[in-house]
Amino acid sequence: MQIHVVKQGETLWQIANGYGVSVSQVVLLNQLDDPNVLVVGQTIVVPDPDREYVVQPNDTLVSIAQAYRVRMEDIIAANNITNPNVIRVGELLKMPYRFHTVLPGQTLWLISQKYRVPIEVISQANNIADPSLIYQGQSLLIPFQKNPQTEVNAYTTQVNEQGRQEVSALGRNFTYLSPFMYSMKPDGTLTSMQEGNLLEAARAQNIMPLLVLTNFSDDGFDSDLAATILRSPELQEKLITNILNKIREKGYRGLNIDFEYVYPEDRENYNNFLRRVVARLRPEGYTVSTALAPKESAEQEGLLYEAHDYAAHGEIVDFVVLMTYEWGWAGGRPWAIAPINKVRDILDYAVQVIPRDKILMGMPLYGRDWNIPWVEGTIARTISPKEAVQLAEKYGVAIEYDSTYQSPFFRYVDESGQQHEVWFEDARSVQVKYELIKQYGLRGASYWVLGNPFPQNWPVLQHNFHVKKQR
Repeated sequence: MQIHVVKQGETLWQIANGYGVSVSQVVLLNQLDDPNVLVVGQTIVVPDPDREYVVQPNDTLVSIAQAYRVRMEDIIAANNITNPNVIRVGELLKMPYRFHTVLPGQTLWLISQKYRVPIEVISQANNIADPSLIYQGQSLLIPFQKNPQTEVNAYTTQVNEQGRQEVSALGRNFTYLSPFMYSMKPDGTLTSMQEGNLLEAARAQNIMPLLVLTNFSDDGFDSDLAATILRSPELQEKLITNILNKIREKGYRGLNIDFEYVYPEDRENYNNFLRRVVARLRPEGYTVSTALAPKESAEQEGLLYEAHDYAAHGEIVDFVVLMTYEWGWAGGRPWAIAPINKVRDILDYAVQVIPRDKILMGMPLYGRDWNIPWVEGTIARTISPKEAVQLAEKYGVAIEYDSTYQSPFFRYVDESGQQHEVWFEDARSVQVKYELIKQYGLRGASYWVLGNPFPQNWPVLQHNFHVKKQR
């Protein structure tokens, strides 16, 4: 896979031809509405023709396997395919290996050097007992280097048919699915949610669904609601019993706790609540995880941060989701949603006190459109990455890229004369974030939130990782 940044005057045919792929593959992979219209600065994800294939209309897994001369079972394993009868137009499939015909004078060592694949890997793939015994004309399987495994969580607020369809289409990219949300009530009971179809789609894709528990009320995250529960062991036990009952009823595989704006004085109460939860859920085989505000130090002040004890959560729960996004929040000044320099600051602290294999790094799947000059009290509009490119196209402006924040942005003037500033995510910005996950040796990524079309994210994810599925 390559990430191409559109230059002035380029056409899609020129781009595709330059990489040796068809225009159709590029159009479908990037879900381009009009292949004749490109935006300067727009990113285009281009498949590697030797090892990646974009599903075309009327393709079947059988026809693709035959065209690449690979076993269908190997394609299924390489791509987390749960139903071989269902592949979707536009999705990227990774090939597990290529073929090489031994030429006169070639040795296994020379072939190994050509493809940068260890001799033992080639020998194992081809059942070669003696690496010195290969012959001219022999056809050898040359495995592609395997991507590192990672775990991926996806939050979704869509429990309707649209949400079910999205999970069905993208599910091979997820380890966990976290429907947002159940909230606790002051008496230890839970709110309701009609997410049955969503959970069914998750199970069909071998995704572990996590019940999300919050301290949300009609006015948003509620500090007083959290205090009511966290200061009463009796209410906590009642709440945990209700959580267990709901998990069993709906078929969840774990619990994700997202308590925000907890009073600082309830910090240890929150830790003790987590201990109680783990003591009751873990023996029954359920995972427990938490969502944590983005802290740069243990001493960071503020209602959002102080009750979130990184070290304690890292010790108590199975994994944490770091909410490394929302610097460019809807009520604030225009800024990158997840500037990479700020994300690094959070990770630099987090890995000192939380085991790296317990950290899922938060990643945004959205952007924002602000009116400028910015006025305090105004709210930016949340948009999808695809919509951001459409805005740039509509108003005829080029997309720029901030090298410090590693984020695309642009400005435009609408029909009324109002100036706007847009920050969003593209293939470049998510590639940098995936590299960060590898550099820090983290457990994986967590997306906030599904429902915002971002077709480029999925091939970039697949290029970097093989998503782990929990059995």
